[in-house]
Formats: sequence, C-alpha cells, structure tokens
Amino acid sequence: MTIRLYGASLLYAMTVSHASMAPMPNVPIDRLELRRYLGTWHEIAHLPMRYQKQCIDDITATYVMRDDGMVTVRNACRQKDGKHDAADGVARTIKGKPGALEVTFVPSWLRWLPFVWADYWVVELDPNYEWAVVGGPSRKYMWVLSRTPAMSRETFARLCDHARRRGYDVDRLVMSGPLR
Repeated sequence: MTIRLYGASLLYAMTVSHASMAPMPNVPIDRLELRRYLGTWHEIAHLPMRYQKQCIDDITATYVMRDDGMVTVRNACRQKDGKHDAADGVARTIKGKPGALEVTFVPSWLRWLPFVWADYWVVELDPNYEWAVVGGPSRKYMWVLSRTPAMSRETFARLCDHARRRGYDVDRLVMSGPLR
C-alpha cells in the first residue's frame, strides 16, 4: 500500500511539475475590453530597446481613446540626466484580434506606410486589468505593466515564468519599477 501511495504521489508530482514547465502559446489574448485597458500603466520591466536606453525610472504608458477609434499613446520616463521625456504615438486595433494592436510613433503623414506600424500584443492580462504583459510575434520586445508603480514579487515571478514559457528571454529583462 505504501509503495502504491508513494508511486501515485511521485506520478502526481511529475505531472504537476511538467505542466508548469509546458510551453505556452505566444498569441494575443482573445478578449480585451479596450475601454478598460485605457489609462495609465507603469512599466515594471522590459526587454532592452534602443529607444528606452536613456530611461531609468518613472516609466509610464498612457492610452486615451480618440474620436476616430484610434488610441493616443504617450510613453514617458525620467532619463539618466534627470529630465523627463515623452514620445507620442497612436495605436489601432486589428479586426478580429481583440488583444492585438499596432502602434506607431511616426508623424501622421507617414502612417500610410505599413512598415511604420509595430505589433503590440497583450499576451497576458489580469482579469481586473491590474497588470499586463505585452509582446509580439518576434519575441524581441516585452513589457510587464502594472496599474500601480510597484508589483508584488509573486505576481512578477509568475508573469516571468509564463513569458519564458512563451519563448521570451526573461533573463534579459531590465527592471524599471520596484517589486514589493
């Protein structure tokens, strides 16, 4: 009896362990209420991006719905020299893919060019819209966002585990917000 119980326990532990290591699909979420997603998000971490090199903290992304159905995007941060910087752009939804958007920061007269738009996939989202993980098909960029300036260590660890299982190189994440 003890051997059977031990064997069953071992099999269960291996199954649970394997399930937590299983790959996850890198796809946009299938349900995003854009109006709930709007507002200000605080960046907790990101994969290195050339345009974010000078940003050291107080990194935010603010989304505001426009009358034409597009979303105004304002990315802001405090730079190494202490000055605040911001970049303004727009995002548009992709029909039939609620969690997938495209974003650009080029002048409006260039927005007709398809290559100026970058994928913005919400790949994981808290049911209460308190945190989000954003990435794309290339997995070259990723952001962990929170409605508050800090995130719990447990939540961050879980999101990193999920991102790793989606194929993101989370070992390269740059921390930009505190963990509590």
